[in-house]
Amino acid sequence: MTETQFWLQRLAKTGLRALHIVGVCGAAGGILLAVPMDAWLTYWIIAMVTGLILMLWEVIRDWRWLIQLKGVLTLVKIGLLLLFIPLASAKPALIIAIILLSVIVSHGPSGLRHYSIIHRRRLDSKKEIKG
Repeated sequence: MTETQFWLQRLAKTGLRALHIVGVCGAAGGILLAVPMDAWLTYWIIAMVTGLILMLWEVIRDWRWLIQLKGVLTLVKIGLLLLFIPLASAKPALIIAIILLSVIVSHGPSGLRHYSIIHRRRLDSKKEIKG
C-alpha cells in the first residue's frame, strides 16, 4: 500500500467514525430525552449506516475481528439494539449500555480488544491464528 493509499483509507475511516459518532449522539440524545422519533430519525439512520459500513470494513480487512473482543462486543451492541423492539420502555438503559460498551471497545487496552474468545489469548498477526 502506498503512503497516499494509506492516508486516503485513514481519512475515510476517520470520517466514517466521525459521522457515526454524530449519528449516535443525535439518536441517543433523542432517546434519552424522550424526543419524538421524527426529530432524531435521521441521526439514527446515519448511525446505523455508518456502523454497518465500519463493521464490514473490519470484517473484510481481517475476519478475525469477529472472534476478537472488539468484534464480539460490537455484535453484543447489535443484540442490545435489537432489544429496542421487545423492550421499548428500556431504550434509555439499553442506549447507555451500548455507549459504555462502545467506550470499552474503542478505548480499552489492545490486549482486551484483540483477545480471541476462541483461542483464549490475544491475536495480533495472521500468523498467530495457526499457532
